[in-house]
Amino acid sequence: MQAIDLLISARWVIPIEPAGAVLAEHSVAVAGGRIVAVLPTPEAARRYEPAKRVELPHHALIPGLVNLHTHASMTLMRGLADDLPLMEWLKDHVWPAEGRHVSPEFVYDGTLLACAEQLRGGVTCMNEMYFFPEAAARAALDAGMRATLGIIAFEFPSAYAADANDYISKGLATRDEFGDEPLLSFCMAPHAPYTVSDKTFKRIVSLAEELDLPIHTHLHETRSEIEDSLAQHKVRPLERLAQLGVLGPRLVAAHAVHMTGEEIATLARHGASVAHCPSSNLKLASGLAPVAAMLAQGVNVGIGTDGAASNNRLDVLEETRMAALLAKAVAGDAQALPAHQALACATLHGARALGLDTAIGSLVPNKFADLCAVSFADPELAPCYDPASHLVYSAGRSQVTHVWVAGASRVEEGKLVGFENRGLNNRVLLWQNKLAAETKP
Repeated sequence: MQAIDLLISARWVIPIEPAGAVLAEHSVAVAGGRIVAVLPTPEAARRYEPAKRVELPHHALIPGLVNLHTHASMTLMRGLADDLPLMEWLKDHVWPAEGRHVSPEFVYDGTLLACAEQLRGGVTCMNEMYFFPEAAARAALDAGMRATLGIIAFEFPSAYAADANDYISKGLATRDEFGDEPLLSFCMAPHAPYTVSDKTFKRIVSLAEELDLPIHTHLHETRSEIEDSLAQHKVRPLERLAQLGVLGPRLVAAHAVHMTGEEIATLARHGASVAHCPSSNLKLASGLAPVAAMLAQGVNVGIGTDGAASNNRLDVLEETRMAALLAKAVAGDAQALPAHQALACATLHGARALGLDTAIGSLVPNKFADLCAVSFADPELAPCYDPASHLVYSAGRSQVTHVWVAGASRVEEGKLVGFENRGLNNRVLLWQNKLAAETKP
């Protein structure tokens, strides 16, 4: 028998690859943080001698979920300024609060809080865009969570940087500092076409090509964004980015709500990805993204939560359900975004957008053992005819019982493992008091 670190045996394994597969009574063998094999449980018992064995008799085991678009430390602003349109929310509330409070300490505490929430919901990897990425890096490492960290860029100053070149310089220094951490990767993260100049976008394209990094940006989130671009640049934002060389397989376009059929075809032709954030789009009244049309044309669509300030949850399972339901309504087609495809959006598609699909996103040998187990034992999940359907339409993050990142246990029986919050609850209360004081009339 072969010695391994971990053997997880589940009622169902849904590996995502091959597409549509549901493996009953299967096990995942793990050694050195990577998947060794996915095989029938009786065969696994004969072949492997694990140092630890986990039995999940009522569970579906899936790849860890990938949150393709978030601003983790904005979790500290959860519910701060609700029920407002995007630009009013940003200009009158979020940006002023950030100007007064954002610091390395704010980002560390907010990101650690976000990691705790995401891990408990089965999210093992987040694509992060915010100030002070070095603080976010430390928080993700302390939580034991995988993260792609944005090298952000704006044209305006903040507590973090003075101008676009300063943002980029500091972000690249963070990449140099943390580049050898196996749980961390990086992307260029120009905030949006309305906050980043042509000159900066061109520099970002050059750096992305030189360093082989994705480019993560907000794009076509609102109608006003498009109208303002037409007034200022005489073209829609996507066309402007195409002219600047941004459009290509590196691009991760967050939101992409207002897309014409021609623009969807352009995204597909260039191999770009979309980070679909349905709850944020609904809450900010940004609109309904044409996800079924994107998928039909071959656009790689992943699932994002956006920040907890505009959602107000970092719950990728909930976003996946919302995405599947809205896709059907928008397309007028009950067969749009079926369960297996929705699960692929929440896992493999997100990994592909970040250039991590050879490492995570599906349960195949040699990939990292980033895993999530969801229990179907509760009465509200009985009976179960199709576990993939249950994961998308019935189960929620409260049914996530176990999570592993690179084979290391991060959630066990619903509780965080090895999570040292270092007085996090008290610090969150302090931030709450500071931020709440400014919202009082």
